[in-house]
Amino acid sequence: MGRFLGVVADDFTGALMVAGYIEAAGIYCPVVFDAAAIVADAPVVVAGTRTRTIPVSEALGELARMTDAFVQAGYARLAYKACASFDSTAEGNIGPAADFLADRQGLRPVLMCAGFPRYGTTVHQGYLFYRGRLVSDSIKRFDPLTPMPDPDLVRFLSRQTPHPVALVNHATLLKGAGAAGAAVEALAAEGAGHVLLDLSDDNDTEIAAEIACSQPSVVVASDPLIIAYACRLARSEPANPKPAPRHAEGPAAVIAGTVGPVILRQLDVFGEAHPVLTLDLLDPRGDAGTIAAALEWALPFIGAQPFAISTATDGEGVERVQRLLGPLGAARRAEYLLGSIARGLHERGVNRLVVAGGETSGAVVSALGIGAVRAFPEGPLGTGFCVAEGPRPISLYLKPGKLGGDDVLLRALDLMQAPT
Repeated sequence: MGRFLGVVADDFTGALMVAGYIEAAGIYCPVVFDAAAIVADAPVVVAGTRTRTIPVSEALGELARMTDAFVQAGYARLAYKACASFDSTAEGNIGPAADFLADRQGLRPVLMCAGFPRYGTTVHQGYLFYRGRLVSDSIKRFDPLTPMPDPDLVRFLSRQTPHPVALVNHATLLKGAGAAGAAVEALAAEGAGHVLLDLSDDNDTEIAAEIACSQPSVVVASDPLIIAYACRLARSEPANPKPAPRHAEGPAAVIAGTVGPVILRQLDVFGEAHPVLTLDLLDPRGDAGTIAAALEWALPFIGAQPFAISTATDGEGVERVQRLLGPLGAARRAEYLLGSIARGLHERGVNRLVVAGGETSGAVVSALGIGAVRAFPEGPLGTGFCVAEGPRPISLYLKPGKLGGDDVLLRALDLMQAPT
């Protein structure tokens, strides 16, 4: 079996998304959360990490561990998957990750590409749009950790790296891979260390993937280019030789750690049918007391009906907590509480979990000690479903916080029923 591409994703939900699309193309693509779980038995492997919001030095350490494991397993090409809107800060972590991989592989310029047209995120003339608006004027400006105040990605990414960032725009990409590839080479000759490619539509994705495959490349991109790149590289691989994954059986619960109006509406709809517990991050009982109380609250529902435990709150609640804990402190406390509660629920029999929020997903998977999962191909709710196989399988639906309809939590639980 060929070993074509090792992908390091900056969060767990994104890792599952790209793996789900790659699996749907008939390519075996496991998702790993531990470098020790990377083995040379798949043409493409995606490593889910938590490098999006942790300090740069920690992110680079995690990237180095995964990269070393990929190289040792024989994966010559490496890529870094960021989210569609390239969520980050002026300090990183996308630019530092790109520089690390470029230095590790000895390849420049790095090909960079943000956006996901299917979900309303595009890049045109280097400007990032989210649902038809400049990202700085969209709901993304309220993100508590990565508010994205500058829609000019060339300018924004230039703050994260000492190497010049250049642009190949949509008009050039329309001329085809030959012209666009020549433009990349010309910009590299002028000293560009990174070249950002517009992503105005799906055709831009295919042209960018053709350029990336035409020569050894370091790719730092959002989902569409990573998926197209992986599928092109693995075209010679026979159809997926692995049997399709199956969901686990047993009690189910929802864990929601994201914030904002989207998850609040989803929890309201879920709460019309099932119980919901909302945690206070400033609970005077402290972490241990809050966790114990949540598990005690949940115990009567386990096996009787689904339920949800959440730290989601409105803008006023977020401001109140962040004023005392800081944005990062508030996020880390929520992740610790929900991860610990998820572990406690599993110990009490819960085998199916719907988890809302990329960082929360990372916390839950880490707390459960899951090293690798098999992603399900895209279904009625898209991607994000997976199962950790073993003597006692665990089914998960890891959902990005701002995606999904109002009834997504209920629908996810229905779709996670094990076949009879």
